[in-house]
Amino acid sequence: MARNILGVVLAGGLARRMGGGDKGLKQLGGRPLLELILQRLRPQVGAIILNANGDPARFAPFGLAVAADAVPDFAGPLAGVLAGLAWARQHRPQTTHIVTVPSDGPFLPLDLVARLEAACDAAQAELACVASAGRPNPVVGLWPLALHDDLHRAVTEEGLRKVDIWTARHALAVADFAVLPVDPFFNANTPEELAEAEALLKQQGRQG
Repeated sequence: MARNILGVVLAGGLARRMGGGDKGLKQLGGRPLLELILQRLRPQVGAIILNANGDPARFAPFGLAVAADAVPDFAGPLAGVLAGLAWARQHRPQTTHIVTVPSDGPFLPLDLVARLEAACDAAQAELACVASAGRPNPVVGLWPLALHDDLHRAVTEEGLRKVDIWTARHALAVADFAVLPVDPFFNANTPEELAEAEALLKQQGRQG
């Protein structure tokens, strides 16, 4: 089924806590964060696109299609999910689901998609998100294209912005991941967290 799943890296935010710019282009271990994310996600999906706003040329070295938010004013990750669903429906009709991940999470599990699918199947749910140590992370999720129109109405007509409010309207499964040796959904949102991620990366390298 993975070939029918489109990976969507959410990079549509303003990165205020990082001091602006694109978090995915920040360096970690001498490489852009986005490169590390793509390396871990690419084997799990049929293709990957980037959800980002502004000039897409800054991402040209990665060779990804870029889908901007369809709603203005940096409306948050729910708008990014909608952009991914809309892009898949228009450009990749064989897609059944998208998987979304943030552009600042360099430790994604290598079995992320398989675990999300398994959780969805086991619960007979419509969609799935992840949790680590019991804490849900609704931005990392498996979303069916069948819910595009419902989400479009929620975002454009209701002005809905909170991911968990929308997912609560549907049958949602949760795939829970361990946080050792590192939380797989660690986000480098600030310069301090980026430095912490650098230390964790080096530690993993020593252990590997």
